[in-house]
Amino acid sequence: MITIRPARVEDAEALPQIEQSAGLAFRAIAELAWLADGDNVSVERHRALITAGACWVAADEKDRPVGFLSAGIEDDALHIWELDVRLDRQGQGIGRALLERAVADARRRGVAAVTLTTFRAVPWNAPFYRKFGFRILEDAEIDGRLASLLGDEAEHGMTLDQRCAMRLDLSRAGTR
Repeated sequence: MITIRPARVEDAEALPQIEQSAGLAFRAIAELAWLADGDNVSVERHRALITAGACWVAADEKDRPVGFLSAGIEDDALHIWELDVRLDRQGQGIGRALLERAVADARRRGVAAVTLTTFRAVPWNAPFYRKFGFRILEDAEIDGRLASLLGDEAEHGMTLDQRCAMRLDLSRAGTR
């Protein structure tokens, strides 16, 4: 049984290993396989995001994290920084449950949208988020904050033609 709960500071130690495990899925995509060996978000950054109060973990029956969603309030949006589920727990609806919790929290906070940057064509990236009503932002729709994030990602080897910014407008999105 999986429980979705707010992340606690002590969970931060486990989150880089979950991110590393989730990243192994990229080995199945030749041009992105290098991501499986990439850097993970630091424990310190996880602690800061958890303290800010917009992070959730999926915990197993022994309350051990097996997945997480880290986000933060940026302007008038809840911005998803990272959503990862351990490789051996993927395909069980855990990512969906984490995303649903984050969207519900964003609605509760009264923000206008949920945003993120991700890969356009990776099945568990943009196509996954589209199922929830997220849309890919094009050109003029990309605000300065998201454009800056995409630029930073490009500097780290993720080309702009592969990446996209996405947005779920909460005023128009139906509940799930």
